[in-house]
Amino acid sequence: MLKEELRELVKQVQTDRCETNRIELKSALQGCPKKLYDTLSSFSNQDEGGVIIFGMDESNFTVCGVYDANDLQKKVNAKCKEMVPAVRAHMSVCTIDEHQVVSAEIPGVDYAQRPVYYSGKGIIKGSYVRSGDSDEPMSEYEVYKYQAYKKGIHEEQRIVEDGWILQDEDRLKKYLGEIKKDRPNLFSTLSDREILKMMKVEKEMQPTMAGLFVFSKFPQGAFPDLCVTAVVIPGISRGDEADGGVRFLDNRRITGAIPEMLEETIEFITKNSRRRTIIDQNGKRVDEPEYPVRAVRELILNALIHRDYSIYTENSPIRVEMYNDRLEITNSGGIYGRMPVEKLGFESPETRNSVLTNILEVLGYSENRYSGIPVIRNEMAKRGLPAPEFIDTHREFKAILRSTVPENQEKPLSTMPEDWTSLLEFCRQPRSRKEIAEYMGKTQNYVMQQVINPLIEKKVLKMTLPEKPKSRYQKFVASEEAESYFTV
Repeated sequence: MLKEELRELVKQVQTDRCETNRIELKSALQGCPKKLYDTLSSFSNQDEGGVIIFGMDESNFTVCGVYDANDLQKKVNAKCKEMVPAVRAHMSVCTIDEHQVVSAEIPGVDYAQRPVYYSGKGIIKGSYVRSGDSDEPMSEYEVYKYQAYKKGIHEEQRIVEDGWILQDEDRLKKYLGEIKKDRPNLFSTLSDREILKMMKVEKEMQPTMAGLFVFSKFPQGAFPDLCVTAVVIPGISRGDEADGGVRFLDNRRITGAIPEMLEETIEFITKNSRRRTIIDQNGKRVDEPEYPVRAVRELILNALIHRDYSIYTENSPIRVEMYNDRLEITNSGGIYGRMPVEKLGFESPETRNSVLTNILEVLGYSENRYSGIPVIRNEMAKRGLPAPEFIDTHREFKAILRSTVPENQEKPLSTMPEDWTSLLEFCRQPRSRKEIAEYMGKTQNYVMQQVINPLIEKKVLKMTLPEKPKSRYQKFVASEEAESYFTV
């Protein structure tokens, strides 16, 4: 850093009156700060690195100078050598208002060399990450992520013990058929068991994580929380409630193998989405869902394929949260490898779960051509919706789709899920709220708010005791207007 650049940086800090994720202040008036390793570690462990400015008082942002610029540089360099790997700081000195100021530029190291840690405390306790203007100890999981990448550990290839087997014979048969068709010269001489071993679907006669989550009918028997939790929230933030204190308008735990979780999660989102009516190019009125189905499918598939399947995340389901103004999908692990979030969809990323990705490609669920993010962006743009948002915290990865459908947008009855129209047929005989809830497999609060009331407003369902809407004896029956919706 040139002297003039250092002076300008000091002026900027005094104007902003704050430290940042890239700037740390140390007074060093009475000597070299004893504790530097946390900042040396955190700056080294982020792509953009950071700058430590010695000779500024962090409490009032004034220039106080350092005790001895020459000695300070020697001691800072000595502390850099106590880091693993050693930090190579670029030192600069300038004079401001007759006070010496020293800067130490700490470059971010390559992802494969992280975490940089203080040798005196070891890798677990000596690794830090920058959070705002402070240095925070890395979690054990964050340390593990870097080590797993460095050592080439792929958790979806680890063995699932305790007697688990691959149960979906039809899917296995299809998979083996596609494998043999793709490379007949190689695989025609091998047994099915040898092929599964070669493709890492099995190891040592036991399924791998990838094999279990594609070819087992209920992998949650081994890993209960590796599922999808999906909720519909009646507002724009967690904690918002509907009338009657209802916190979730719909709440579902989605289990099964990855193909089943994929389809059932898409169904959940589609069912709970509002719809808007548009006029197509032929002049016809068309009802389209709140979020493009292709975009939703790609997001769910990405979450299922690219989540972290390590022991550190076994208690972390994929979370789907539907708010009045957006859809959020969160999975554990963050982006794998060096890829910064702003380059997603523009460059080819590294693959965390290569075996799982390959299995789903062979079965036709995934293209494995890094086209998912571009498809999501294109689908949102075609609908005139805001661009998708992606947030990577290194612990989690979150995708957000924003909605422009008004909250009071009606759901046309003709586009309602089949269970709504079949409910009208069920209600040819008067039914209580409890009977309707049991029929639909939902809570009574949910069916009242999200099914019964909307159908009453559309005059296709009516109360048997309209003069006493809250009566314990109240029942609901299909009206004459509902006839056109009955199944023939």
